[in-house]
Amino acid sequence: QLQLVESGGGLVQPGGSLRLSCAASGSTLDYRAIGWFRQAPGKEREGVSCISSSGGSRNYADSVKGRFTISRDNDKNTVYLQMNSLKPEDSAIYYCAARSRLRCTDWSEYDYWGQGTQVTVSS
Repeated sequence: QLQLVESGGGLVQPGGSLRLSCAASGSTLDYRAIGWFRQAPGKEREGVSCISSSGGSRNYADSVKGRFTISRDNDKNTVYLQMNSLKPEDSAIYYCAARSRLRCTDWSEYDYWGQGTQVTVSS
């Protein structure tokens, strides 16, 4: 059974950076696209970024383009989300999820989820 554990969240000032990690156990991520999602209080969950199984294709929500970078290390069974130039509106619980597909065609068909890590951007 695939298990995902996020880490790296915390409190950061506006303009700061954080790197989130999504570590997998129980199964390989090699054949799965991996996505990062976030959910702020009172808002719906939204897709933030996705990386294909090979790492050759990466998608980003318009709100984070140019500031966030997704990457993966299949040898470590881990996916990362580097977040730079953070804004207060980036505050949310961030979740990683494994897709039952190789590619990131849309924000559906994610069947394994982590427990989330809190990111708070505030001065």
